[in-house]
Amino acid sequence: MGSEERTLKLVMNLDRAAIEAKLEMVRNAAEAKNLTDLAALFQGIQGMPHAQIEQRVKSALKWLMGKSEHNQILAQLELVEINLPNLK
Repeated sequence: MGSEERTLKLVMNLDRAAIEAKLEMVRNAAEAKNLTDLAALFQGIQGMPHAQIEQRVKSALKWLMGKSEHNQILAQLELVEINLPNLK
């Protein structure tokens, strides 16, 4: 359990570059699953204002709720959501 706690602490310290990289991974995963509307939310995310990124993340999370076949994408977005306060 100790290593899980350490991982959580590291994950909560994502900076803007790491958050943008996670969102690029989400976009690529969505494209691979032919989720074009979801992928489009994260097109051109680099340098986007905090409020816009937050809105897109929340929209994507809402869209993915209840779609267990996309749990990996959902988990990545939840990780980003936790780290949104770190966007500067």
